[in-house]
Amino acid sequence: MTTQTWLTQEAADRLQAELTRLQEFGRAEIIKKIETARAEGDLKENGGYHAAREEQGKMEARIRQLKHMLEHAHIGAPPVGESGFVGAGMVITVDIGGEEMKFLLGSREIASGDLDVYSEKSPLGAAVLGKKIGETVTYAAPSGKLISVAILEAEFYE
Repeated sequence: MTTQTWLTQEAADRLQAELTRLQEFGRAEIIKKIETARAEGDLKENGGYHAAREEQGKMEARIRQLKHMLEHAHIGAPPVGESGFVGAGMVITVDIGGEEMKFLLGSREIASGDLDVYSEKSPLGAAVLGKKIGETVTYAAPSGKLISVAILEAEFYE
């Protein structure tokens, strides 16, 4: 099953604003930091210079991530699947080992508040994606342990 990241219009606007800020102001700010540090002399032992270059690398990676996400995301209402089945953009309630857990299945970028978010590609997300409400599934945790999950509810995130 192919998954597509979806974003609410609010999340897309927030990410676009972050991208614009980083491109217009963040880059100029980093260049000033690098130039100031470079003026201090020997670059081999210049901690300020290396820190600024590292910061620049992280910022450029975030810019690439935001561009890719905005170019490839479905923006608007979450994709509608068959009723009674778990899909991206849904808040899922599950029972894991007798404890109830609620999380958003989708991108961290769309969530607001204290709701945990699991990607459709995570072990838990992949296990419940496309499954029927009421079904019990098993997935392998990163430790290799098999975990049983009962799907109790699934509703679209608002």
